[in-house]
Amino acid sequence: MNKDNNTDKITRKDAIKKMGKYAAITAVGTFVILNPLKAQTSSPPDPGGNPLTGD
Repeated sequence: MNKDNNTDKITRKDAIKKMGKYAAITAVGTFVILNPLKAQTSSPPDPGGNPLTGD
């Protein structure tokens, strides 16, 4: 049963392409998650106070 089983193997070039796709998806996801947080921290304070701090 010495069968040549190359169906589950990929080349280095294919692996680099897949890694690039995952890196791009991760970068977009990180940007989407962190961008609203950055916008919130740079916004002026709420004149009505923050209800979570008890002001």
